[in-house]
Amino acid sequence: MTTQLLKTKDAALILGLSKAFLERDRWAGAKVPFIKIGDRAVRYRLEDLNAYIESRTRKSTSDTGKR
Repeated sequence: MTTQLLKTKDAALILGLSKAFLERDRWAGAKVPFIKIGDRAVRYRLEDLNAYIESRTRKSTSDTGKR
């Protein structure tokens, strides 16, 4: 199994967010899943980003996503 791991900058582009947002998200509890490699390297899997996008999809502004 080969999984492409994306750097924070690339993940931010895919999500339409800033790199700083993803850095704060990791510090605050990580709603966007990430992988820590070694002491410093942070990477994101494309399939995790796609799953995150799907989990945030709503049908109306009153839809909280809770069932």
